[in-house]
Amino acid sequence: MDKLRIMSVFGTRPEAIKMCPLVKELASRPEIESLCCVTAQHRQMLDSVLEVFDLKPDWDLDIMTPRQTLSTITSKCLLGMDEAIDALKPDMILVHGDTSTTFAGALSAFYHQVPVGHVEAGLRTYDKYSPFPEEMNRKMVSAIADLYFCPTVNNRENLVKEGITKGLFVTGNTVIDALKTTVRKDYTFATEELNHLPYGEKKVILVTCHRRENYGEPMKHIMLALRQIAEQHEDVELVYPVHLSPVVREAVDKYLRGAPRVHLIDPLPADEMHNLMARCYMVMTDSGGLQEEAPALGKPVLVLRRETERPEAVAAGTVKLAGVVQDDIVTMAERLICDKAAYAKMAHAVNPYGDGNACRRIADAILWHFGRGEKPEDYLA
Repeated sequence: MDKLRIMSVFGTRPEAIKMCPLVKELASRPEIESLCCVTAQHRQMLDSVLEVFDLKPDWDLDIMTPRQTLSTITSKCLLGMDEAIDALKPDMILVHGDTSTTFAGALSAFYHQVPVGHVEAGLRTYDKYSPFPEEMNRKMVSAIADLYFCPTVNNRENLVKEGITKGLFVTGNTVIDALKTTVRKDYTFATEELNHLPYGEKKVILVTCHRRENYGEPMKHIMLALRQIAEQHEDVELVYPVHLSPVVREAVDKYLRGAPRVHLIDPLPADEMHNLMARCYMVMTDSGGLQEEAPALGKPVLVLRRETERPEAVAAGTVKLAGVVQDDIVTMAERLICDKAAYAKMAHAVNPYGDGNACRRIADAILWHFGRGEKPEDYLA
């Protein structure tokens, strides 16, 4: 019997962190030929993850251009995917989450009548402009997909409410699988500054902020809140790996650069980011992935957004919504900085996002779909 040709498509750093362990799990299965196509929507940040996981793509669209728009990303992905699909002839295409690469990859697969598996399916805010464009990307992929790999039961229920009842699997999130391979107690950072932070003596807070819906006034409020926290708390050190987006960098330079005890560094490879997260005190972020990763490492998360498509973390108590208003952000951060009980309650809450076996469940589900294995049991947190 011929091997199944399963092609994983991704293009950004967060996608790569979550898909590289799956590409490798698929490659370990004798029934599967695991193929990897990257769009390089984020070139430099994507390459750093590929290097960490020692993964060489079978096809590279290399689409990134300076100040690229959503339209150029999507159109270049579509045109490039035509060539990739014709050349590699996959039996199924896997896309991840909610990026423009994800939508274009799924749409191209549909145009070629290739089945689609959606990894990290079923996340919703029900506000089509927040997160933008991610909320509509994932909803449109849901209309195309054949298999849905949902991190949580709540994600599956979202899809059922939308009338999607076939091909649903609850797998946990593949990012927990990734953490198992990257976090080590004896880890030494290549970014030398990180080796000398006072992790035990001071409260080191990891910060990220880059989402499009936060551009403008929300980002200004976030930056000013971070500056206020650093200025008012001598026992706090902020570490901010600054996204390469020119819009983000301009905001950081205007409002945050020069603040005391604020370390502005370049984006980190996945392994450095994971190990910094493991050693930090808490996380403040508008990222989606960090809401899943940090709780797995026992770190409270304040989400710098108005809402989250990860309500399981809020319900579990590992994550709190801080919003995008300066005073609100400062108030919530100071509670975790100053109130040991409030901090402990979040740090010790159970992470709802998986047990590190999501990739195995996804591979099993794909084999089952093609009649080559048993149906995997759902992950129930």
